[in-house]
Amino acid sequence: MKQKILILIVTITSIGLPANAQFIVNDPINVATSIGNTVKEIVQTSKTVKNTLDNFKEVEKLYTESKKYYDALKKVNNLVKDARKVQQTILMVGDITDIYVNSYKLMLQDKNFSFEELTAIAFGYTYLLEESASLLTELKQVINPTTLSLNDKERMDLIDNIYEKVSEYRSLVSYYTNKNISVSYLRAKKENDTQRVLALYGSAEEKYW
Repeated sequence: MKQKILILIVTITSIGLPANAQFIVNDPINVATSIGNTVKEIVQTSKTVKNTLDNFKEVEKLYTESKKYYDALKKVNNLVKDARKVQQTILMVGDITDIYVNSYKLMLQDKNFSFEELTAIAFGYTYLLEESASLLTELKQVINPTTLSLNDKERMDLIDNIYEKVSEYRSLVSYYTNKNISVSYLRAKKENDTQRVLALYGSAEEKYW
């Protein structure tokens, strides 16, 4: 029974939930697949030789299209403990994508970064997102009902392990973002231009990453 609960991810009724949330409840594996495929598309788009502004607009478009799945998933409540961890793991991949897209969009407006530096920064974000996406694929395999060779404990242990790894990548993306912004701040400080950088990225209290 516990295994069935985990496979379905959610065990609550879809009454009263929006259409997207109902889809999450009724077909969680397809949702994980849709999110995973979109993340892969974002990674592939980000891997072009020159990460131009036009290219990033395509990345942003893909992110916007996938955000509806994350928003719906956030509205699913009253999950059992193990299902909640699956949900949180998927949402953390969404957080990583969100930090990448929104932070990098600001960095593109920051004159303290050269084109070459922006390309390198995008490469770093892409790598971290790609690693997270591979864990999402692994998670989908774990919760797939066709994975019958796993017993309950093995399944729970694998989910815990994936959750911890994705959590580490979420922290790494935040750290990576802060380090890049700190470079801009130090450069701005030399030019007496710190207010512009603070206005662009927000103060420590206003940061979302």
